[in-house]
Amino acid sequence: MTHLSLLLAQIVVVLLLTRAVGSLFAGIRQPRVVGEMTAGILLGPSLLGFIAPTLSASLFPADSLAYLSSLSQIGLILFMFLIGAELDIGELRRRGRTAVFASTAGVAVPFFLGATLAVFLHHDLSRDDVPLPHFALFFGTAMSVTAFPVLARILAESNLAGTRVGTVAIACAAVDDVFAWSLLAGVVLLVRGPQGNLPLGLTLAGSAVFVLLMIAVVRPLLARPKWVDGDRGALTRDRLATLLLMAFASAWVTERLGLHSVFGAFLMGCVLPRDRRLARALEEGLGGAVILLLPLFFAETGLRTSVRLLNDVSMWLVCLVIILTAVAGKFGGATLASRLTGLTWREAASLGVLMNTRGLMELVVLHVGLDVRVITPTLFSMMVIMALVTTFMTTPILGWLDPGRLRRSY
Repeated sequence: MTHLSLLLAQIVVVLLLTRAVGSLFAGIRQPRVVGEMTAGILLGPSLLGFIAPTLSASLFPADSLAYLSSLSQIGLILFMFLIGAELDIGELRRRGRTAVFASTAGVAVPFFLGATLAVFLHHDLSRDDVPLPHFALFFGTAMSVTAFPVLARILAESNLAGTRVGTVAIACAAVDDVFAWSLLAGVVLLVRGPQGNLPLGLTLAGSAVFVLLMIAVVRPLLARPKWVDGDRGALTRDRLATLLLMAFASAWVTERLGLHSVFGAFLMGCVLPRDRRLARALEEGLGGAVILLLPLFFAETGLRTSVRLLNDVSMWLVCLVIILTAVAGKFGGATLASRLTGLTWREAASLGVLMNTRGLMELVVLHVGLDVRVITPTLFSMMVIMALVTTFMTTPILGWLDPGRLRRSY
């Protein structure tokens, strides 16, 4: 089988399974993305490689994974570009004290708990050449992520998007992601800088100059044109091609600087004008490509995840501790902070549950950590399980807290 025919077969299998499992999860009132994440795990050594190793080896041979990985990275760049375009940091100012305290606690508490836990995990679950400070910084950052797109979808499905809890949650998730990605960029520079082609000092200086140029020069320039056609409410092909060119160029720059390409795509989205019509037009223009390519990212995640690496009771206990720490940090920190600012216990708990949603954003962070070799495959698998559990638990607990009451009180 040629490389092209094998790649096409992989795409067909991945799309069929992710759509099927996504539909099943939607039937039990879970976001489709949770089912798609699960489908990726099923295609890897955790299930398919275990029950049908011959089929797994023929469908996903090691020498073909580079092509699958490259396509999945293209999908990831497009996805992060869209996420950056949809963020609205101004929501934080409009929501005042509650959003400030909840977003700060939603980053600081899980980061502190994660960094503390990392001290105990470093010896067994980190690579030998990774210093403890680097490992602790990454682990704390990974605990601090909130899945902005999954959270938005849950809010829409629960009819909470216009309530006080919903608007505060969106603002907090946006700010949390900016903080988390900034922290992650710093960790990647520390870990990757000395290993790259550029000295660490030049990498740091180049990254700072690039960010300043994007904010001070590119952002004002992008604000001048009228991107969206007023009559059709859409982007022309030339305008869409221009924005895509800039997104991939930004991704290339950050990759060359020693950062990951996703940082450049995310930054390019962030400097676009804060125009809902533009964000919607980009979603319509790129949505089909993301639907095609993002499941490949889930498949690649599944191929790198093996629950069989957790081969004894002690490993599963460590995984449980990681899950409990993640929930305590995000749910506990956001709930207590929002309660202290005047929300009711029901509203505060709902906000904490929403902030505990990690989803796809966590997988992106974990991929970066594995790519720069700051975590081991075993810890990667544990953290993927944590991302699935914390995302899966959001909808049932939110339902138990009764969204109807939240809407009526609002």
